[in-house]
Amino acid sequence: MKKKLTVTKKQKPTEVLLLGKRIKQLRQNKGYSSQETFAYDNDYTLSYYSRIERGEDIRFTSLVKVSKALGVDLEMLFSEGFEGLNDK
Repeated sequence: MKKKLTVTKKQKPTEVLLLGKRIKQLRQNKGYSSQETFAYDNDYTLSYYSRIERGEDIRFTSLVKVSKALGVDLEMLFSEGFEGLNDK
C-alpha cells in the first residue's frame, strides 16, 4: 500500500499579507472598487492582480509597477499598514 503524500501550505509571512491589504487600500482610495477594473486599466490579468492583494509573493519589479499604477512611490506604499511588526 502506498503512503499518501500530505501537502501542507506554507504560512504566508505577515508582512506580505499586510502588503496585499495596503495595496487594496490604496486601490480603493484611488477610486477603484473593483480589482477587475484596476487590473484591466493597468495591464494586469485579474488573476495576477488578485494574487497581489491576497498577499502572494511578488517580484520587486512588479511591486514597483503596482506602486506606479497606484500613483505612489515605494516610501508611501510602505508608510502605513505595517505598524507593530517590529514589536514581535
